[in-house]
Amino acid sequence: MKYITGDIDLNNFKSKNTAITLGKFDGLHLGHQLLINKVKAFKDSGYNALMFTFNMNPISLDSDKNIKLLFTEDEKIRLANKFGMDYFISYPFTDIIKNMSAEDFITEILVKQLDAKVIVVGSDYRFGYKRTGDIKLLKELGNKLGFEIVVFDKLKIDNTIVSSTKIRESLAIGDIEKVNKFLGRPYSIYGKVEHGNRIGRTIGAPTINIRPDKNKAVPIIGVYVSKTNIDNIEYQSITSIGYKPTVTDGKTLWVETFIFDYDNDLYGRFVEVKLYKLLREEKKFSSIEELKEQMSIDIKKSKNYFNKREQYYVKS
Repeated sequence: MKYITGDIDLNNFKSKNTAITLGKFDGLHLGHQLLINKVKAFKDSGYNALMFTFNMNPISLDSDKNIKLLFTEDEKIRLANKFGMDYFISYPFTDIIKNMSAEDFITEILVKQLDAKVIVVGSDYRFGYKRTGDIKLLKELGNKLGFEIVVFDKLKIDNTIVSSTKIRESLAIGDIEKVNKFLGRPYSIYGKVEHGNRIGRTIGAPTINIRPDKNKAVPIIGVYVSKTNIDNIEYQSITSIGYKPTVTDGKTLWVETFIFDYDNDLYGRFVEVKLYKLLREEKKFSSIEELKEQMSIDIKKSKNYFNKREQYYVKS
């Protein structure tokens, strides 16, 4: 997959016959995946699959809200590649783009520069200056300029529309199981392993430490059942998201993970921590010994969680 961003000159874009899906793609949830899979299916007909988004959430530019990202740019790139895209364009949301008419955005960028032959969007997709462009205009332009339009309605699960907003709400209360249901995969945090305070080694549970991106949405602080992906191999683990109040000054947010049956050096390497279930909220312990006792309980619960899942799938 080719990733295109930064100071983009799409006049040099060489690929032809593209099937493009448009959106914020913040959560890359099951609703987004309907669009992505449709674009991917056009590859069988000789089209290039392209995912087009902006490198900054346009809403955040016109709002005082600090909107945390469900997936950082690096995480999006990894997922877009995994989904089978040929191109992932993260277009700069400049003043020129912000003030570009809806018709010019489709005509000048998508058709003339990216050679769009198919455009796949959600039913609520809006585009152009002050979001004046809608599905009706898109269909009119498709008839005029000769590209096909595919529109998907909002996906519902358990009578709830799958959306990034709903996922953030579930993250905020630690309902990881609902988050994962909407995503179609475990919510994850990808990052570089840093040196911690090495307390874990003194209590027989050496951990790895990641500082999540400052713009990354993280769930409520607490201890989670997890798996850790290292070089495309997944290991069962347990993860604490929080400020380590027992052993630090409690000012820095850490993702601290104890990986079962793994003892290699991971400092400086990138890993992906996948979350499955909240076990408990973060707590400050009166002693290291009390922390050790609680970790033993947490580890047992985490292993039981995976054992029950494996037994379920075997029976099924």
